Amino acid sequence: MFWKSSESGRKRVDNGAIYGLGMIGAAVYFIQHSTGFWMGCLGVVKAIVWPAVVLYHVLDMLKM
Repeated sequence: MFWKSSESGRKRVDNGAIYGLGMIGAAVYFIQHSTGFWMGCLGVVKAIVWPAVVLYHVLDMLKM
């Protein structure tokens, strides 16, 4: 979590930019490795949902 100082104290800064960069990077990776147009479209969908899949597998591994 990132924090930003201000006059009124500390405020939490949203991590949306970090998630967005990760999504763009994943989309570029999946599109570069696609073999056709529809596989590229599937790559964009994968780039959007990959964090949820990773979190599911981590929680499953931790038996939560």
